[in-house]
Amino acid sequence: MAAHNELGKEGELEACNHLKNSGFQIVTTNYRFDKAEVDIIARKEDLLVAVEVKTRSTRDFGLPQDFLKPQQIKRLVKAVNHFVEVKQLDVEVRFDVIAVVGHGAKKQIEHLEDAFLHF
Repeated sequence: MAAHNELGKEGELEACNHLKNSGFQIVTTNYRFDKAEVDIIARKEDLLVAVEVKTRSTRDFGLPQDFLKPQQIKRLVKAVNHFVEVKQLDVEVRFDVIAVVGHGAKKQIEHLEDAFLHF
């Protein structure tokens, strides 16, 4: 596996651990629909959170969350809507970004709730 893929998987694992430690249940990871992939779908009571994980080894080229583009957001929203419909869920849905910078023991995690409101 390429180094950037390993870093991405490491970031997703860190994000899952962060969510679990915050009281969320991981419903699924890497949910695919159409051209979208939702990294993590988690739930806490009646709140379903779709999480896009952005991992970078450094901030040299900008913040990880700055690499999320409007077209990707549209695809993610469509995928999560499909998930909710197929599972017939009656939940509030929120879209978050978890930014992971660094690797090994020197990781920084930033959880941005309602992240798509900023776009």
